[in-house]
Parts: sequence; structure tokens; C-alpha cells
Amino acid sequence: MKVTKKTRRQFSREFKIEAIRQLELRGSRPVKDVAEALGVAESMLHAWRRELGGEAEAVMAARGESKDQELERLRSENQQLKQDADTLKKSIALFLRGK
Repeated sequence: MKVTKKTRRQFSREFKIEAIRQLELRGSRPVKDVAEALGVAESMLHAWRRELGGEAEAVMAARGESKDQELERLRSENQQLKQDADTLKKSIALFLRGK
């Protein structure tokens, strides 16, 4: 049996800051859900928050968005993406029906 060595994944500083922002904006979503969506362990998110938490807030402030404003912007963007996905599904159905 061949034993392979696992390599550790490296995450960029930007990825970590975005992960922290998602934690802050999660609303009623548990940390577990955010971790699963990003493909990282919950413990990593907590460590990144301790390490870079202030930096994530500084990035949001530099953008001129409060947490509430960003949350609202992301919700409307999410709604638009859902509408786009529905339109694509309908288009595919029409295309397949025409064949």
C-alpha cells in the first residue's frame, strides 16, 4: 500500500478576511454553515477571526459600508443571482423541448 503525504492548503489573506466578513454577516447562520460553504474547519474561522478580525472591519470601513449596508447589498445580489438561475433553467427547458 502506497502512503501519500497530504499537503496543507494555503489561504490568502484576502480569503481569510472575506471569511471573517461572512461570519460577521451570517445573521442567523451558524458558524458551521459558513465553514462548510467555504470548505474550511470551524476552528480555522475562529483562529482567523482572532488573528485578523480588526483588519476585516477596516476593509469594510474603507469600502464605506456598514455591516447592515453590506448585508442588504449581498441579499439583493443573491436575489438577482437566483432570478438569473431561474431564467437559465427556463431557457434550458425551452431549448430541450424544441429539439
